Parts: sequence; C-alpha cells; structure tokens
Amino acid sequence: MAKAPDPKTADKGAAKPAKKSRKGLTIALATLVLVGAGGGGTWWWMHRDAGAANASAPPPSRPPVFMNLDPFTVNLLEEDGEHYLQTSIVFQVSDEKAVETMKSYLPVIRNRVLMLLSSKRPSDLSSPAGKAKLVEELTAAVRESVPGTTPERGIMQAYLGSFVVQ
Repeated sequence: MAKAPDPKTADKGAAKPAKKSRKGLTIALATLVLVGAGGGGTWWWMHRDAGAANASAPPPSRPPVFMNLDPFTVNLLEEDGEHYLQTSIVFQVSDEKAVETMKSYLPVIRNRVLMLLSSKRPSDLSSPAGKAKLVEELTAAVRESVPGTTPERGIMQAYLGSFVVQ
C-alpha cells in the first residue's frame, strides 16, 4: 500500500511554489523599477541641456533701438601727409524716448563728434585698440551732450557703421 504523504514534506512542497512566485514577483518588480529608472535617466540625459537653457534664458525683451547719425567726413591731424576719415556712427539707446532726446540735441552731438574725430591722427585709428578707444570716446561725448540724471542718459553704446581712413 502506498504511504501517506508526510505532512511536513507536503508543507515544504507547497511552500516552494509560493516562494518561487514571490521570487518571480520580486524579480519582475526589480526589473520594472530598473527599466523605469533607465528610461527616466535616459529622458533626463537627453533633455538636460534644454531645461538648463530654459532656466537661464532671460525673459523675452523688446528689440534694441538704434539711432543712425549721418556720415562724417573729417580731416585728421597731419601725419606724413594729409589724411581724412569717413565714418558713420550708430548709437544703441534704451528706448524711443532717448532717440527723441538725441534728435533734440543733434547739433550739439554732431559738433562734439566732429571735434573728437578731427582731433585724431591716422595712427590713433589704425589698430583695433585705437578704434575701440574711439568708440568709448564717442559714447562718452554723446552722453555728455544729452542732459539727464543718469550717467548713461539712455545712450548704451556707440558702433561704427563704416570706417575709412585715407
């Protein structure tokens, strides 16, 4: 006759399948977590620069405002012969109000710019450093020509539109 199954052995046999299913469930959950973490990490890695760019990007601002002065032609100080400078100057200003103020003082501005340009020698203007210094001086001269309470008086920067020394 067949022996009856031992209750201790039967419990162990029944417990093993339950352990396998828990083990399988644990492996499935661990795999799911790893795949999710890998996917999330990949997404972050691909989009990390876009997020940083958006965070550090300045808020949209209005376009810059420029004022062009009519071209200048001046005789330069003599230096091994006669030379002249022909240039156009563009000023970046804070807003349209600054443009209107500059237009009101245009005779004063043009006079100061002409006096400044005609006080230069060709050698003063031949190097990039000399041109950069001239731009700084032009910015300061125009700021001094326009009344106001701030040092900038709405004038942000001067730019050379054209520049020819002969």
